[in-house]
Amino acid sequence: MLTNSLGRTDRLNWVHPVSQWAGKSEEGPLIFDHAEGLWLTDNHGQQYLDGFAGLWCVNAGYGQKSVVAAAMVQMEKLPYATGYFDFASEAAIRMAEKVAELTPGNLNHVYFSLGGSDAVDSALRFIDYYWTAKGQPERKHILSLEKGYHGSSSTGAGVTGLAPFHAGFSVPTATQHHIPAPGPYRSEDPSDAAVIAASVKALKDRVHALGADKVAAFFAEPVQGSGGVIVQPHGWLKAMREACDELGILFVVDEVITGFGRTGKMFAQEHEDVQADIMTMAKGMTSGYSPMGACVLSDKVFDGIAEGGGSIGHGYTYSGHPVSAAVGLEVIRLYQEGGILANAEKQSPYFMQALKRLEDHPLVGDVRGLGLLAAVEIVADKEAKTPFAADSGISPKLFKEMLGNGLIARCFNDGTIGLAPALTINSNEIDMIVDRIETSLNALTF
Repeated sequence: MLTNSLGRTDRLNWVHPVSQWAGKSEEGPLIFDHAEGLWLTDNHGQQYLDGFAGLWCVNAGYGQKSVVAAAMVQMEKLPYATGYFDFASEAAIRMAEKVAELTPGNLNHVYFSLGGSDAVDSALRFIDYYWTAKGQPERKHILSLEKGYHGSSSTGAGVTGLAPFHAGFSVPTATQHHIPAPGPYRSEDPSDAAVIAASVKALKDRVHALGADKVAAFFAEPVQGSGGVIVQPHGWLKAMREACDELGILFVVDEVITGFGRTGKMFAQEHEDVQADIMTMAKGMTSGYSPMGACVLSDKVFDGIAEGGGSIGHGYTYSGHPVSAAVGLEVIRLYQEGGILANAEKQSPYFMQALKRLEDHPLVGDVRGLGLLAAVEIVADKEAKTPFAADSGISPKLFKEMLGNGLIARCFNDGTIGLAPALTINSNEIDMIVDRIETSLNALTF
């Protein structure tokens, strides 16, 4: 029952994101009070090991005092400055410079958003504008992957390839299409070459079916996060980049989850020496300490839009917010100079090695990951790789068990456990995550 005023107020007033509105539990929410490192403490003093970095975002860990100080200094000096009317702040300019310096190749032009969804929404608008400016306004079709996640804006939700983000909404639209996800675990031929070839063929077949002169872009995540942490074979991203070039369409890489050290590189594209035409980012950009995202354009796309002339009618009140920019600059400094990225690179092999111990468990079908981004896929039949039925309740049961064991991790609808701990994690905390998962799996009953 709701035993405190905060719980009652929550149920009366706060509409939570991606949540059930009707028939909500009367237990009220789990209310966090403070945090340090990878550890969250609720308002009853109970501690939890956060194996998911908030929502894939607190890459620098909780309690980084220098980040708080940077925000305070900027807030006292200049708490807000618009980017409209050719106005600017030093913090936003420096942050744009830093992002352009970090991103691959000639991704030099940074449009700031507040997060991932509106970064994707901005990308879609810029793509439309680009092709119109190039004299090809008929290019309206957007392709992406089944199980891909590209936000939940009114248009981005259709590019997302997950049914819960479509149900009850008018998406995907007639110009939004999905090709199969490249998941090796359940592929008929799981070899790297076969998985890559199947994706390239699916992309080319769909583009040709729609008409190559009608297709605008293809969106992809280097690792499909919300689709169950689907890790594509090495070489997949480069092959899709080359296919897009051959087809004459734009290649958009969504690094909202994979960016800022999550996979062991600053950006996941670096694993294959690939550069997107457009790149989206958020989450680890500020380590979740303040809202910020970005849509970064290559010289080709920026110049193509600029050649169209006139003012580009797209903008947000808080684009390039100086406080978020100051936070982002300090977070990136901690990644580079504070040893956080180096720690992630050091801990990543042990993280996967420790998780692989779970492969012997009778409920575990697959363990996969890249860097400090991983999944443990739970199956009803290990030999047949049979997932649990949709009505089995595996996800809420498993989530509740892990929470009871002091571990926060993502539980996807099929029971797959998603993990994305802060990049500051140590080996003892890695062992704790694995031990608490195993204890939770052992306690499951059906």
